[in-house]
Amino acid sequence: MAVPLALRRVLGLVVSGAATNRAEIARRSGLARSTVGQQVDHLVGTGILEEVESRRSVRGRPPRVLEISPQAGTVAVADVDSAESQVAIADLGRRVIVRDTVAVPIGSGPRPVLDAVTGKLRELLEKHHRDPARVREVVVGLPGPVDFEQGCSVQPTGMPGWDGYPVAEHLRGQFGAPVVVDNDVNLMALGEVAHAGMETPLLCIKIAGGIGSGLITASGAVYRGADGAAGDIGHIRAPGGGNILCGCGNVGCVGAIASHRAVLRGLGIPESTDDDPLYGTRELARRIADSDPTALHAVRQAATEIGEVVAMLVHMFNPRTLVLAGPLSELRDDLVSAVRAAVYQRALPLATRKLTITATQSKGTSGLHGGIALATRDVFSPAGIAALLTGELGPHH
Repeated sequence: MAVPLALRRVLGLVVSGAATNRAEIARRSGLARSTVGQQVDHLVGTGILEEVESRRSVRGRPPRVLEISPQAGTVAVADVDSAESQVAIADLGRRVIVRDTVAVPIGSGPRPVLDAVTGKLRELLEKHHRDPARVREVVVGLPGPVDFEQGCSVQPTGMPGWDGYPVAEHLRGQFGAPVVVDNDVNLMALGEVAHAGMETPLLCIKIAGGIGSGLITASGAVYRGADGAAGDIGHIRAPGGGNILCGCGNVGCVGAIASHRAVLRGLGIPESTDDDPLYGTRELARRIADSDPTALHAVRQAATEIGEVVAMLVHMFNPRTLVLAGPLSELRDDLVSAVRAAVYQRALPLATRKLTITATQSKGTSGLHGGIALATRDVFSPAGIAALLTGELGPHH
């Protein structure tokens, strides 16, 4: 179904927040007031928009404003990581309804992880009275290279059974909705822009079991590369890499010597225990908080190696913002300041004069927010709006 341009324009102005009442829409769109009235009535009648009293305090009768109806639909997001997955559901206005975690490690394989994620999302939908038939899109972040078109992981390291597994197809069968699969750091980068308001171009570096990056261009798009491998920087050879073997089969990769996993291994801290899947993260944080000199040295050493690689990326992409994420970025300021020092030392002034280097402000939720942003962007694309208005499911990727 072709959606009338006027309808798309009206909905677009409300979705973007550029206009929130009928008079404003008429002024900004150039459409006749009667046309705006017809389109707004149609959108309110189909349950996509609602007209409510403004919450701003004004004298006299409060003005009426248009908002996306909380009942217009739901998006579901899963951010899969090595020890556990985070899940969330949100309305089409990007308001998070609820977040939760699923403690099935990625090494269990795709079926157990995806079935646990599906079960948890269904449970949350039911608990919060969201109609499963009105899930408009499901977004999944995976910690490895992703074929965005096919909706599957491609030759990931440390993810047995995931290579080529049809994740999108599996979840489409469960939810009957469009499913998008992306690299987890791409979603984190998108979340830093959409939720935390960071300036673009933005480069997000996640330092966890491996090291990955996500790049958001000046126009706000995710740069994925030709095959979804853009940003898989953990396999760049580090200056101090020596002959240390990486899971990919090469030696000297920065991920093998400077990831969170590598730092734990170097300090003899187990990554997890039977009682605590996040034991390593907590133990390293405790040692850093106690100013343990060996732990501090290990983190600073890792940061210096990462900084060398990041300096090269800064030259390549000239970002306005560089965000460091993952468990190492949450340890005091040691990692951020050591990466900052290495970048400023190695990169030329032109590339760094307006560069902001910071730790994530989202405390591990940026991937979920990025997934929500990606899903709602699809829902309100021309094809997505057509699907919303006809009650069909949105475009498949």
